[in-house]
Amino acid sequence: MEIQTSKRIETVQEYYFSTKRLELEALANQGVNVINLGIGSPDMPPPSQMLDTLTNESYKRSSHGYQGYRGTDELRNAISEWYQNYYNITLNYASEVLPLMGSKEGIMHLSMAFLNDGDKVLVPNPGYPVYKVASQMAGAEVLEYSLLEQNDFSPDFSQIEKMNLNGVKLMWVNYPNMPTGTRPTKELFAQIVEFGLKHRILICHDNPYSFILNPEPMSILQVEGANEIAIELNSLSKSHNMAGWRVGMMVGNADILSKVLRFKTNMDSGMPLPVQLAAVAALGCGKEWYTNLNAEYKLRQAIAQQIAGELDCTFNPNQSSLFLWTRIPQYIIESEAFSGEILKQLGVFITPGTVFGSNGEGYLRISLCSDIETLNEVLLRVRRFNIFR
Repeated sequence: MEIQTSKRIETVQEYYFSTKRLELEALANQGVNVINLGIGSPDMPPPSQMLDTLTNESYKRSSHGYQGYRGTDELRNAISEWYQNYYNITLNYASEVLPLMGSKEGIMHLSMAFLNDGDKVLVPNPGYPVYKVASQMAGAEVLEYSLLEQNDFSPDFSQIEKMNLNGVKLMWVNYPNMPTGTRPTKELFAQIVEFGLKHRILICHDNPYSFILNPEPMSILQVEGANEIAIELNSLSKSHNMAGWRVGMMVGNADILSKVLRFKTNMDSGMPLPVQLAAVAALGCGKEWYTNLNAEYKLRQAIAQQIAGELDCTFNPNQSSLFLWTRIPQYIIESEAFSGEILKQLGVFITPGTVFGSNGEGYLRISLCSDIETLNEVLLRVRRFNIFR
């Protein structure tokens, strides 16, 4: 007997990297030495004080019960201090900080808390696929706005305002941008906030990459008026190598957060206490942590740039985040076919840009989440690549 699925998942497919991982595992089982430069899962360890705290707190008998839905005072206060120290933003830890089990959770929570059937959402193309999927699952209509290389992958508000914006309730933005690596500027954030205020659209800024290869970490909440119309998601996944521990946050307008919390309390039973206290330790690790982290990523980025060059790809050298966004050669027709040929010939998976939307056609995204030895192995393999011959 087949049970019909709900309408909310009829247009939603399994997450691309979930299905791709199975394909790569199948190749590995066939004896192929597969190197995955696709997903951005940090391979380096978290701060040592995070691991020590996690271990010590896990042995305490008081650490294993249900926790509060808002997160502990210690974690919310640590997030508030982190924002003060690195973004120069003052947050009320009691009302303007909401810990999350990863910022991906927050994308769905915001969508479910604010969207009704028929509402509209502005989503970047190319962009993180979850923005679109979460909007669709909440019953909203997705309006894609283009991020184009000639505009440095920034929104073209003159074009967006030509759309029918009636019924638009949310707009997703993400700088430093994934997948393009474009860095934010104060002028860009000011434009986004001005647009949100003008059209009364909630600006949802996803900010997990601000500490990776980015000389000046920024928050959209630094812009005057942002707290009225913008909310920000952030995460320890990339900045502290804690992707698997699922620690994120939503910060900003207290009224928005209270509505998200109303939904969240019905979806989970609180983050494990040892994880929360370990996150507190990670957030307090100091500037030296980010300096050392980025020194390693700088070395990896240089090798990724060599890989791109061997593939005859071009790129903007001033990119942030855990990836290198590269334009494929003009004589290659499709990104997905190019990626497939690289995998077939070399056993190396590089993400085709089309995973992130139609405007990703013509691009590849190379992950920096492999060690230097592995990246050098890819470089050697790529030098044997014969698609051009």
